[in-house]
Amino acid sequence: MIIKTDNLKRSFKVGSEKVEALKGIDLLVERGEFLSIMGPSGSGKTTLMNIIGCLDTPTSGSYYLNNQLVNDLADDDLALIRNKEIGFVFQSFHLLAKNSALNNVLLPLKYAGVKQEEAYVLAKNVLDKVGLSDRVNHAPSELSGGQQQRVAIARALVNKPSIVFADEPTGNLDSKTGDDVMELFKELNSQGQTIILITHEEDIAMQSKRIINIKDGLIESDERI
Repeated sequence: MIIKTDNLKRSFKVGSEKVEALKGIDLLVERGEFLSIMGPSGSGKTTLMNIIGCLDTPTSGSYYLNNQLVNDLADDDLALIRNKEIGFVFQSFHLLAKNSALNNVLLPLKYAGVKQEEAYVLAKNVLDKVGLSDRVNHAPSELSGGQQQRVAIARALVNKPSIVFADEPTGNLDSKTGDDVMELFKELNSQGQTIILITHEEDIAMQSKRIINIKDGLIESDERI
């Protein structure tokens, strides 16, 4: 079991009001799964991703990642887990504009303290894995949207994370390029990578192997495809 949550709740103060974003989430994810989390705006899906991605902590309940209770860890410990265990891919790529594809992918390795020579080998290998071996020295402005997203995927993979979270990864891409990116996720999953996709697009979600629908802070449905 790679993810386990028990009665996970998260509330926020908005002015004088208390907003319950998550009202008790019980979730089990096996290693090697490819699942989608869907839900309308305000449903709690992003809050859930932030907690299981160690970007936020729950108000109450328990979250275990690789059998380790993580919801009570200090911020520094959570940052270490994020860097080691989790890769993120976002809709807007989040690449550094003045850095080459290679240098963007090298960043997590620098934070992890990997020696330069080893880091270059790892970064080049993962760029080759996503089909960008001929674009390593190109800046983001010299790459298409699909190529930029592949750089972002390579950056997410370079530390060999337990899980890759993809938050609306095709949202800024045309349908053909989005399909290409989804094919890459499928290929990575076939090699054993655990992938959790956050999306509001049903046709994108249907390309995963399990769909969890979140509504009003609760799991409304959980279906395997």
